[in-house]
Amino acid sequence: MTQVKTEEKDLAAPWLATPWDVVIIGGGHNGLVAATYLAKHGLRTLVCERRDIVGGAAVSEHPFGPDYTVTSLSYVVSLLPADLVGDLRLEQHGYHVYPQGCYFAPRADGRYLRLPDDPKERHEEIAKFSASDADNYESYQAKMASVAAILGPLLTQIPPKLGSRKPADLFGQLGLLRHLRKVDTRLAVDITRLLTGSIADLLDAYFESDALRGLLSVSGVIGMWAGPRSAGTGYVTLHHHIGDVDGHAGAWGFPRGGMGGVTAALAASARSFGAEIRTGAEVTEITTSRGRATGVLLASGEQVAAATVVTTLHPKLSFLHLLDPAVLPDDFVADITGWQSRSGTVKINLALDRLPAFASHPDFDPQVHGGTIVLAESLDDIESAFTEAVAGRPSALPFADICIPSVFDDSLAPAGKHVMSLFTQWVPCGYADDPDEGELARYADRVIARMEAVAPGFTDLILHRQVIGPEQMHREYGLVGGNIFHGEMTMGQMFHGRPAAGYADLRTPLRGLYQAGSSTHGGGGVTGIPGRNVVHQILADRRLGRWRSRG
Repeated sequence: MTQVKTEEKDLAAPWLATPWDVVIIGGGHNGLVAATYLAKHGLRTLVCERRDIVGGAAVSEHPFGPDYTVTSLSYVVSLLPADLVGDLRLEQHGYHVYPQGCYFAPRADGRYLRLPDDPKERHEEIAKFSASDADNYESYQAKMASVAAILGPLLTQIPPKLGSRKPADLFGQLGLLRHLRKVDTRLAVDITRLLTGSIADLLDAYFESDALRGLLSVSGVIGMWAGPRSAGTGYVTLHHHIGDVDGHAGAWGFPRGGMGGVTAALAASARSFGAEIRTGAEVTEITTSRGRATGVLLASGEQVAAATVVTTLHPKLSFLHLLDPAVLPDDFVADITGWQSRSGTVKINLALDRLPAFASHPDFDPQVHGGTIVLAESLDDIESAFTEAVAGRPSALPFADICIPSVFDDSLAPAGKHVMSLFTQWVPCGYADDPDEGELARYADRVIARMEAVAPGFTDLILHRQVIGPEQMHREYGLVGGNIFHGEMTMGQMFHGRPAAGYADLRTPLRGLYQAGSSTHGGGGVTGIPGRNVVHQILADRRLGRWRSRG
């Protein structure tokens, strides 16, 4: 471990003159959101991004050559708040989202399940498999909506310090209690069961058909090291009901230009307000002096002094690698060391000669080909796939969450050609450190075979293939363990526990050092919420510091 650099001068006052007011580590979407708001408030802001392109996990790249634009990892947008989009004038910088079509689950027996927006049509689709499931679906949706209405607003707020007896923290806890006044005894139990139970428990109360249970259970395990019968997967399902595209709650969409289109718009907005963004600028240390951050040291050897440092990296990278843990409290280091960040996700990106024709739905339909195509026959199949990965074997029958964004966005591929994104699970979580490339390739072959089974001739359509496993996600994109959320979304790692006790407010044990990555509250998906909220904290702390200095 390289020892942390120190400064002779004590920068205890955050408004003392430095070349930069704020330096941000990481040019992912949260870092860019923070940079834009900070620059908009007149602060001299620098973003340092290790890679040669901004975006982090929300990035568009060209693995198949310049004619094809592929969203490498994160592949849909939903949780980016509409007011944030307006504040940062993203639409002026090319931000545009195509609303995604409905869920479509083709089945090996030649049938399919589709969940269109129209209630009457959706009822008819579900009734093909179970009349009672069709009747129960609306009450299931209503239950999810009622819980989302309570928990959704909390996602955008900075969590109070539960358990603290300090007056300011007690005031924050009071605000939470005021919000929860809307919860009656029935809803309180529903929320508790949803947060602590499994997606299987939730679905058992409403549905009987394998087709619907298999389709709906996928949203409970996306990005998780957990099967549908694992406790806590109910919340991940709820997370998918909180998003908003064009005013439609729970809607998801494809940004023009891929997810890199989102971060490109953010970068352009940040620059328009005066922020500077450096790519190829790897941070190797966060410099400190007398209990506060003083800036960063780059791999080039350049020292960048700043009154405030914001890290958007995975917490283990931020606090165990860029800092000497000796400058941090032992309990904080223990929380970060124990932070769970496992994954068995494999992202497969394809270039296709043309759109697939499904045996059960051979004609082109933008609501099918432009929706979410789910390969999942049953909840039990998904549970078995997870169990195999836990036992150290790549799943024999992986499930896949599939999108073809080029159906709407003609900028992604040449005319008549398409790009396909397959988000799949599971391989053993140990692949993040010790991958078996041969097994990973055979796993990808099995995913393709599942598509071939429901869309004959699909394999012959593939022009190019890219397989990104947990190790590459870890090494190239900074997703420790290959976890797309920077940490498992279990109850012990949510809200006031994300990512350490007493520090869910985006501050850290070091003065002048803040955190705003996906591992913080409001993260998990492309939300930008941590990036916006950290600015609130920085500005509040600067105001408090000025007030104290005058006193």
